[in-house]
Amino acid sequence: MKLAERDSRVFLIVGDLGFGVTEPFAQRFPERYLNAGVAEQNMTGIAAGLALSGKIVFTYSIANFPILRCLEQIRNDVCYHHANVKVVAVGGGFAYGSLGATHHATEDLAIMRALPAMTVVAPGDPEEAMAATEAVAAHDGPCYLRLGRPGEQKVHNRPIHFQLGKAIQVRQGSDVTLISTGGMLQTAVETADLLSDRGLHVRVLSMHTLKPFDVNVVLAAARETSAIFTLEEHSIIGGLGSAVAEILAESAEHEVAFKRFALPPAFACKSGTQEYLRAQSGLDVESLTNAIYAASRERRLYAASASL
Repeated sequence: MKLAERDSRVFLIVGDLGFGVTEPFAQRFPERYLNAGVAEQNMTGIAAGLALSGKIVFTYSIANFPILRCLEQIRNDVCYHHANVKVVAVGGGFAYGSLGATHHATEDLAIMRALPAMTVVAPGDPEEAMAATEAVAAHDGPCYLRLGRPGEQKVHNRPIHFQLGKAIQVRQGSDVTLISTGGMLQTAVETADLLSDRGLHVRVLSMHTLKPFDVNVVLAAARETSAIFTLEEHSIIGGLGSAVAEILAESAEHEVAFKRFALPPAFACKSGTQEYLRAQSGLDVESLTNAIYAASRERRLYAASASL
C-alpha cells in the first residue's frame, strides 16, 4: 500500500485471496486491484499485459499456486518479454504443513532460479521482507518473492542494508559458516548460538537473494572458515545448497568442507505443523547443532592429522 501511494503504476492481482489480507488495498485502490479467482494462468497473463503497458504488477497467492499452476505463463508471458511482474508466494517450505504436499512449496526456488531474466528473493525475517518488497518493486524486470508465514519473529535487531544479490552477515565467525535462505534464518542463528556454547565461532549469512547470487561472500567464507553449511527449507536439488556447490566446484577454493542441509527430493508423507515437518527432515535446531558440530569436529581431526 505504501508503494501504491507513492507510485500510481503499482497494481495488485490475487488468485482467490482476501479475507482481511488484501481488502485494505482493494478499498484504497479499487482501480488497481483485481481478484482473478482460481485462475492463476489468467492472473499471470493479465499481469504481463499490464506490465507491458507500463505498470508494476504484483501477483500474490499461497505457496505453489502463483508459480507452478501458471509456470508456462511466467516463462513465456513474463520472463520472455522481461515484463515488470513481481510474483509473490506466501507460505514457503512447510508453512502450510498441515494441508499436505499440494501446499508445500519445496521446489519453487530451483524452478524459478532456472527461468531466464527472473530475480529470486527469499527474505529471512519480516525486516528483510519489507526491504525486499521495496527492492523488487524498484527492480526493472521479473521477480519472485518467496515469503514465509504471518507471525514470524524478527531476527535482525538493528537496521539492515538490503541489496538484491548481496548477502547479509548476521553473525561474525572464523571457524565455520552457516548460510541460510528464507525462513531458516532464525534457525540458523539459534543453531549458531548453541554451537558457540560448544566452542565454535560461527559466521551466519542470510542469503536472501538466490538469483543473482552473492559469489564473493561464499568465496570469502571458503577462504576464512574451515567449513560451509547451507540451511534451506527446500528440496536439496536446485536451491541454495546447489548454488553454493556450483560456486565452490568452479572456484579455486578447495580446502573448505561443505555440506547441505535441506529437504529430501520427495513428497512429505506426513502432515503437521511447520516445526514438526522440519524436525522430520533434520532441520530443527537440535538436529542441526548436533550434525554440524559432528561434521566440524571430524573436519578439525582430519586437518590435525593431515598436518602431522
